[in-house]
Amino acid sequence: MVGALIQVALALYLATVLAFKVKGGSFFKGAMFFPYLINGIAIGFIFKFFYTRGYVLDSVLQWCGFSLDNLPYWLRDQKVNNWSLVASSVWRYLGQTMILFIGAIMSIDGSLYEAAEIDGANKWQQFKHIILPGIQTILVLNIILSITGSLSAFEAPYVITSGANGTGTFFVQMDKIAHSDQKVGLASAMAVVLLIIIMICALLQKIVMGWLFRDADDGTAKARKHAQKVEKQRKKALHQANKVKAGNAPLFRNGAKKEAEA
Repeated sequence: MVGALIQVALALYLATVLAFKVKGGSFFKGAMFFPYLINGIAIGFIFKFFYTRGYVLDSVLQWCGFSLDNLPYWLRDQKVNNWSLVASSVWRYLGQTMILFIGAIMSIDGSLYEAAEIDGANKWQQFKHIILPGIQTILVLNIILSITGSLSAFEAPYVITSGANGTGTFFVQMDKIAHSDQKVGLASAMAVVLLIIIMICALLQKIVMGWLFRDADDGTAKARKHAQKVEKQRKKALHQANKVKAGNAPLFRNGAKKEAEA
């Protein structure tokens, strides 16, 4: 579950960068989304060999100057083996979460950013007051999908470690009880309990996110009204300037000259 939150945070950061014009942005979007298209069993076998003692990860770390004797057993050491599985999960689902965020960010009205820049807002303030409220629905959805997905994780721990050394998730244990121990009734009861847990987690997340974004709608509405006001003022000044340029403007009254010059 901690890995799920890390995944959402990292995906939100990358989406905030790649949603705007970035050199090579299309390549990075495709490269990050590609792992999601690979079959979960295949990814399990890839990371099983990736983490095996003396194989890919250990070889790369030895090239960087680490000694093999000082490296842990990535799939046997209970201090790191679950984090190894988290890394494989984040690598696979990061692109999917990121693409959902990018779609939500690109749907935000661009005039809000222009109005914020006119008011002197920096990038962090634009992210906090424009992007976050604008993607509230997708943010809640991604958090719910990530956490409920972590509760029902099966493919990676089953293929990579077979649930050994403390890596057995709820689904892996349920599969063992149903098929190895032949206790189908108990496994069915576990499935019902898991459903209840997921529903409770989803409800709690909705309540918490609703509380965190309680002022988001008002803030977004105010920002939109301000952007519309700025746009009207800009069009009015431009129209007056065009009239002056064409020589058709009447005598300047009530500050119209200042607006036209602006």
